[in-house]
Amino acid sequence: MATFHIGNRIITPDSRPYIIAEAGVNYENSIEIAEKMIVTAAHAGANAVKFQTYKSEKLAAADSPVYWNSNMTQKQFFAQYDRFGQQEYEYLAQVCQREKVDFLSTPFDKEAVDLLEPLVPVYKIASADITNKDLLCYVASKNKPVILSTGASTISEIARAVEWLEKYGTPEIALLHCILHYPASYEEINLRSIQYLQECFPKCIIGYSDHAYPDPGMSLLTAAAVIGARIIEKHYTLDKTKSGNDHYHAMDESDLRLLSGNMDIISQSLGNKTIEITAEELPARKYARRSVVTRIAIQQGQPLTRKHVTCKRPGTGIKAEEIDYVIGRKPKVDVPPDTILQWNMLE
Repeated sequence: MATFHIGNRIITPDSRPYIIAEAGVNYENSIEIAEKMIVTAAHAGANAVKFQTYKSEKLAAADSPVYWNSNMTQKQFFAQYDRFGQQEYEYLAQVCQREKVDFLSTPFDKEAVDLLEPLVPVYKIASADITNKDLLCYVASKNKPVILSTGASTISEIARAVEWLEKYGTPEIALLHCILHYPASYEEINLRSIQYLQECFPKCIIGYSDHAYPDPGMSLLTAAAVIGARIIEKHYTLDKTKSGNDHYHAMDESDLRLLSGNMDIISQSLGNKTIEITAEELPARKYARRSVVTRIAIQQGQPLTRKHVTCKRPGTGIKAEEIDYVIGRKPKVDVPPDTILQWNMLE
């Protein structure tokens, strides 16, 4: 069975889904907002709060076009949100520890990997870096588990990234199905890719990273968990009405609380691939099932026919399924109508 460790937590295919609230850049360079996001996410049921660690000049060339709705270049856009350094991330990690959630952050360069090394229990790699061999191999050399998003990737690219990570030291890998489009339409999501990834990579824990609008019942993420996602990641915000790149498709505290409750229900109810009679079903099994019952009065020694018997509740007499073995037998005594027949009543 595949396993994935995040600190002291062990994630298996039978675990309660692990929820990552992706703060991303929605804290907008404010340590106060970042801290409040951690606190509210923790109280709403998140297992981890994740940030992004990068410097814009290392991430994008000067003329890199955006692939979302913005008039800026990628470098210009990301330059707005790259103010945090080691001191800020150390503080946020302490806040996470205080609030009993895991601190995660996605590194986008080797320096970020080193900065995060003492702070994160696992590394999370963005979909866009699934072909960034240098970064993947450097992350792997840290010998920590890796969560890898797979948006906009072919199955061969995913397999190659897994091969690099395993070769250079990653002990455990989780793969997140992802659609790298903001916002992704429901028609794009293709949750069955989660099952396909499970088939292709049986040694990996499979999850889902979501970029769709949050629906009122958080049903999309709930469905992802039902079909096998054991890590659920979605952008998080304090206010979905704010302008900005990732607020409008993010979940807020209310959404997260609902999602967490759904995950509790799923973890309690999925069970095992078996058919079993529960202890709680035994009374119903006894009293809701049917027994062979006389329709009319039957005299001693009179052979029973179909006209003489029917099947009624409770199931405390001759079982309904045994009615064929009753036909032709003779009662040892006179039997009144509406009598639940027992085998000791018959010759």
